[in-house]
Amino acid sequence: MAAGGIVMRREQPPLIAVVRLRKRDEWVLPKGKLDEGETARSAARREVLEETGHNVTVHEFLGTLVYESGGRSKVVHYWRMEAGGSQTRELMDDVRAVDWLPLEAAIARLSRGYERTFLENVGPLAVSVLMRRLKVKAPAQPPAVKAAPAKKRRATLPAAAPAAAPPVEAAWEQTQPASAEPVGSDMAATPEVPLGRELSQAPATLVDEEFIPQVDAAEAETASAAESGNDGVPDPDANKRQTLAQRVRNWLGRAA
Repeated sequence: MAAGGIVMRREQPPLIAVVRLRKRDEWVLPKGKLDEGETARSAARREVLEETGHNVTVHEFLGTLVYESGGRSKVVHYWRMEAGGSQTRELMDDVRAVDWLPLEAAIARLSRGYERTFLENVGPLAVSVLMRRLKVKAPAQPPAVKAAPAKKRRATLPAAAPAAAPPVEAAWEQTQPASAEPVGSDMAATPEVPLGRELSQAPATLVDEEFIPQVDAAEAETASAAESGNDGVPDPDANKRQTLAQRVRNWLGRAA
């Protein structure tokens, strides 16, 4: 079993470490075998320090690569790591050089197909995690706020108050003729009363000045005959009867 790391620098874009082996002259990801009693995580950190010369911080586990070599299956566990800014020690004898490349260039540089496939799968995840952390830790720059130019104010006169509308009753009275009966009055709601009832409720006393006698020639002859009676003798009550009859007829004519 072996352990290694996808080692990145905090650059824009992030740079990934690939190492050149002296014996086979191949470009590979940094990794190595575990020492006795050593955990895979600790072995990965140690091997990366020896092959790249950089102290690293170990972060999340990225996956396991299994491949065939010399008729045997080999297993390598990888973690995401972040390297310090400068190299702190010399490279081990088995490594000729180390190079820091963007993700696509690092994939293309690798000599072994199974490592290229592995980096193609886990590399984008490792880069995106680092990019998110860089954005969070970057100091926020507040946007510059420009003061808006002061607007000139124009003097405005207060709007004239609208003329008060006349009361509804007054407006209605101005549009009605003098003799019109208001809508909704008691007269409009009064049911029609039969003529006989009106006569029965007529005032008992009639004043002579309210009526204008309208007697034609026929009535005058009839009245003259009535006054004389059948025998030509004047009837003392005829004048009274005639006057009462005329009054009733005149009153009925005005009522109609």
